[in-house]
Amino acid sequence: MFLFDDLAQIQFVDIIEFLGTIAFAISGIRLASAKRFDWFGAIVIGFVTAVGGGTLRDLLLDVPIFWTQASRYIWCTLFAFIIVLCFRKYLVHLNNTIFWFDCIGLGLFVVVGYEKALALEYPVWVCVSMATITGIVGGMIRDILINEVPIIFTQELYAVACILGGVLFSVLNLLNVDLVVTEIATAIFVVVIRFLATKYHLKLPILKSEGDDWQEKV
Repeated sequence: MFLFDDLAQIQFVDIIEFLGTIAFAISGIRLASAKRFDWFGAIVIGFVTAVGGGTLRDLLLDVPIFWTQASRYIWCTLFAFIIVLCFRKYLVHLNNTIFWFDCIGLGLFVVVGYEKALALEYPVWVCVSMATITGIVGGMIRDILINEVPIIFTQELYAVACILGGVLFSVLNLLNVDLVVTEIATAIFVVVIRFLATKYHLKLPILKSEGDDWQEKV
């Protein structure tokens, strides 16, 4: 396959996917840099972060895994690596770098995952599930590989933001809102939820055990 043979068929959702791939790859590479990985390790972490969710989604949907069908995802990861390499001094000093790129990637991939299931004519609940899986699984694999607790279990409204984004996409699609408007609105909605949840420390209630209740009484 020629390097850029599929560029002529690019649609707006593909641009969203490119941006999401780069954003997630940057978050993975930046975190690998903080853990002092070598270049190869950083690229691997970036690539896994970018494609992990989509890979599981395609396996569940029983369709060809997307990144095996085109080379652009590898090039997006390499481009992300070059960005981190060239601007690492600025990225390292920006404490919220990982957070923002992770938020952007999350919002964009929710759109990609939803549309993939929608194009295959799956029901709404499956589309929302695939949107959530596409958004969160790459980051989970990244965190496991670098020996960190996955942020889905520790940060505010991570998976919930994806689910709500999928619901918004469903509503706008039901109302026959223009597809591009729906895509942009959904991505922004997910990012805003993550930002507000982090800023105001909004979390779901913690499921307490009997031991926790006993300790509180003591």
